[in-house]
Amino acid sequence: MSIYQSDLDALKRLCREQEGRWDNINPESVARMRAQNRFRTGLDIARYTASIMRRDMHEYDRDPSRYTQSLGCWHGFIGQQKMISIKKHHGTTQGRYLYLSGWMIAALRSEFGPLPDQSMHEKTAVPALIEELYTFLRQADARELTHLFRELDQARKQGNEVAARGVLEKIDNFETHVVPIIADIDAGFGNEEATYLLAKKMIEAGACCIQLENQVSDAKQCGHQDGKVTVPHEDFVAKINAVRHAFLELGVDDGVIVARTDSLGAGLTQKLPVSKEPGDLAHQYNSFLYTVPICSADDLDEGDSVIKLDGDLRKPLRLANGLYRFRSDTGEDRVVLDCINALQNGADLLWIETEKPHIGQIAGMVDRIRAVVPDAKLVYNNSPSFNWTLNFRQQVFDRWESEGRDLSAYDRAQLMSAEYDDSELAAEADRWVQNFQRDASREAGVFHHLITLPTYHTAALSTDELAQGYFGEAGMLAYVAGVQRQEIRRGMASVKHQDMAGSNIGDDHKEYFSGAAALKAGGTHNTMNQFG
Repeated sequence: MSIYQSDLDALKRLCREQEGRWDNINPESVARMRAQNRFRTGLDIARYTASIMRRDMHEYDRDPSRYTQSLGCWHGFIGQQKMISIKKHHGTTQGRYLYLSGWMIAALRSEFGPLPDQSMHEKTAVPALIEELYTFLRQADARELTHLFRELDQARKQGNEVAARGVLEKIDNFETHVVPIIADIDAGFGNEEATYLLAKKMIEAGACCIQLENQVSDAKQCGHQDGKVTVPHEDFVAKINAVRHAFLELGVDDGVIVARTDSLGAGLTQKLPVSKEPGDLAHQYNSFLYTVPICSADDLDEGDSVIKLDGDLRKPLRLANGLYRFRSDTGEDRVVLDCINALQNGADLLWIETEKPHIGQIAGMVDRIRAVVPDAKLVYNNSPSFNWTLNFRQQVFDRWESEGRDLSAYDRAQLMSAEYDDSELAAEADRWVQNFQRDASREAGVFHHLITLPTYHTAALSTDELAQGYFGEAGMLAYVAGVQRQEIRRGMASVKHQDMAGSNIGDDHKEYFSGAAALKAGGTHNTMNQFG
């Protein structure tokens, strides 16, 4: 028996048991509303999506070609349209997630206005956006099921039982738009207790995966800017523990923690950890510092610190702001140590923030990590902060140069120039970009590829194109030809914006509640009918 039909039969029995008091309730209407509201709470979503993500991680371990992907979102509508488009073009949401970017919350969602990515935005904006994204994804479910229910009613009205059974099968096998969200908690917005409290709110809103970085919370910088300050390992592990406790307290046992290290580009630390014995984590952390030997008190200035490293007294270089500097050649070693320690202390996935998209660089670090933790996997930021065109043209140039090819037609320093766009080198670089995710997942352990802030750029680009035409010679044609006609030709749900906003769902509900007396919006004079 159909799952939908089974639920309907149970509701019919329930209504009959009320001895006439519920005669105004149509059991099928309730069955439809239940199907449209599969997830009752954010914790329902977090548990469901965590199980999906764990399954995908196991699949990747068996077959690295089964990597996953996501795009960053800053509004519920953006996330909703992504998942609708994925289902339309690819038939399934499997392996496709959403990413919630702290950068985009800071830049686009703060009540202070646009802010840099420095954890200055309201921490409450993070769980609020998670809740908003899932509200829009659940509404996408309701909208699509509304159309299926109407299709079922039409088949029944025509007496077409074959068509009706086919629609019932679609309803029973309906794939939700609700997918995992990897949610950015920055550096935790405070100490470990603050991290725990915010993580709870994020999980209660639906987050199954929380990404945490090893920067100092009150000195946090964007991963692709200068001035990053990292914390000792025990401080970071305390916050990993805080997030895990939040997951377990709320019953999300499969919750996923992404441990991000910014050590590759971070040259500073605020705190010298206490080493208890040679070779421990604190000793290793301190060994990366830029230090000078101390022979006597005369080698010290007022207020200087001294540490004992490998039997020698040494003075860490302290800057005017009180921060300590790491040696410039230690970045990759610190990344490897960060990652191994995070995985051994409760993290599930790694995020290594790099300065360029280079598979060899990533693989070199991952190989060292996997020598200790064989199933180590990465979430990798395919960042718009990289100049992808220039980086890959230079990588191809360097490869060809090492192979002894004639490169006299190219100037490596000017490869971004449009004059090279139709060149053989540019075509090869574009092939490398096209295959980057596939190759990085196979060769460098990348389980999940994301673009942190793509819709920041797509919104700016599409607005620029529309503004240029609409306020210029094209006038209204800029919108009609460049937007609406493209929506129609591409079969986009958004062209029927009234339906997308829930007008048909509301009409159905009015009919459920008021019967023939319902005042509905979707009648003959609704201009949405012009779109077929």
